[in-house]
Amino acid sequence: MTKQDFQTLTQNVVLLDGATGSNLMAAGMPKGVCTEEWVLAHKDVFQALQRGYVEAGSDIIYAPTFGGNRINLTMHHLQDQIKEINTRLVSYSREVADAASRKVYVAADITTSGKMMEPAGDMTYEAAFEMYREQIEILKNAGVDLIVAETMINIEETLAAVDAASTVCQLPIMCTMTVDADGSIFSGGNAIEAAVSLEAAGADAVGVNCSVGPDQLISVIRNIRENVSIPVIAKPNAGMPFIDDQGNAVYSMKAPDFAKHIKALIDVGAGIVGGCCGTTPEYIKEVATILER
Repeated sequence: MTKQDFQTLTQNVVLLDGATGSNLMAAGMPKGVCTEEWVLAHKDVFQALQRGYVEAGSDIIYAPTFGGNRINLTMHHLQDQIKEINTRLVSYSREVADAASRKVYVAADITTSGKMMEPAGDMTYEAAFEMYREQIEILKNAGVDLIVAETMINIEETLAAVDAASTVCQLPIMCTMTVDADGSIFSGGNAIEAAVSLEAAGADAVGVNCSVGPDQLISVIRNIRENVSIPVIAKPNAGMPFIDDQGNAVYSMKAPDFAKHIKALIDVGAGIVGGCCGTTPEYIKEVATILER
């Protein structure tokens, strides 16, 4: 996909997929394991989930490469397999997308290093840039259609991802920060500052994911829309969770209510929408229905 292709696609509302991690855990993935390694061993479970999203109406599905950077894989002693892991994981999503009866795009999913950036921590821009450059180059060669940096908590680290992508490919890159209901970012700054900086750096779409429920993001999405000229992304959780007796996060917002609130986000400027933690293909189907698809 070229950047021009992405601009054409986003002339209409684009529907993303929903959660991956919370659904894999519901399907039996234990806590604390390397998600990427677990998915490699449970291809059928993962592909069934992604087929559900495609059938529900997703235009873009996220490859399960979220933690496939060298720093995260090193924590699981898998750093020497970085190329094989990312390439195989992309192929799982590619197979689902290519088997669809309509055009479905595969986004390479990347995220934070998990380390604090300077001066709060010892992660430098240069180290983050190299981490992203390595993974993005592998993902590009694996055949993804675009890149998405999601669940980001630091503006500078996200800028490193955008800069790294531009050095190895011309694929579109979407960036979503995790924010509080007031738009503030964990490491400092806010969603509006991040969106403006990322657009200036070359991001093709900006917004928020994970964070809170869609009902709490109206002002954040509206403010981002008023300050950038590129598409705005909203991929929120299924409301705010509570923790049950077993220590599991339980999301209480039902699919019809989630879709209603997503429609409200579209009305204030979101042009690319989907779901994060707690959402399932049912939620995406409800959004597709509201979009009259």
